[in-house]
Amino acid sequence: MSATVLYMSMSLDGFVAGPNETRANGLGDGGDRLHAWGALEPRDRQHAGDRAVIDDFMTTGAVLAGRGTFEPADGWGGDHHDGVQIFILSRHAAPAEFAHWPNVHYVDDLEHAVTEAKKAAGDKNVMVHGAGLTQRLLAAGLLDELQIHLVPVLLGQGRRLFDDLGPEHVELTPAEVVQGHEATHLRYRVVR
Repeated sequence: MSATVLYMSMSLDGFVAGPNETRANGLGDGGDRLHAWGALEPRDRQHAGDRAVIDDFMTTGAVLAGRGTFEPADGWGGDHHDGVQIFILSRHAAPAEFAHWPNVHYVDDLEHAVTEAKKAAGDKNVMVHGAGLTQRLLAAGLLDELQIHLVPVLLGQGRRLFDDLGPEHVELTPAEVVQGHEATHLRYRVVR
């Protein structure tokens, strides 16, 4: 059965992007450092722990992202990986530059977006991207798992992953820890 899984690189002080995020600077100042662990080196030079994590998220069957993640990334060129369907939660229609891509679907309802992404994913997982979307999914009880790729850097400022969560407690069950070369990969299941 398909699960919604957040895959997110995060600094030790909780930031998923540096300050000054713009379309030309999608991860903010210094934010690229958060993804250095996943650099596309030749497979034989990648650390085994990092490689296993990359292999896992490359097998996901669909992507669900917020507009604030998708558009600054130039929509990943209309193909996140392997031609999977991409669902963008947005109150607005797709901008003209993204509207012609056959794998990209702008959806204005959270539950409908999850349902459609899971349908598209089949028996594979749905990869979730975006801090705001993650918080909404957690509040609605629609996020199944978090995979946090903890990077040993302190960004000091930028966008935090969990800044706007409500006062409700969200319980998590630790599922796995994988030590990579430049990140510690933490997997948690959401307790319902």
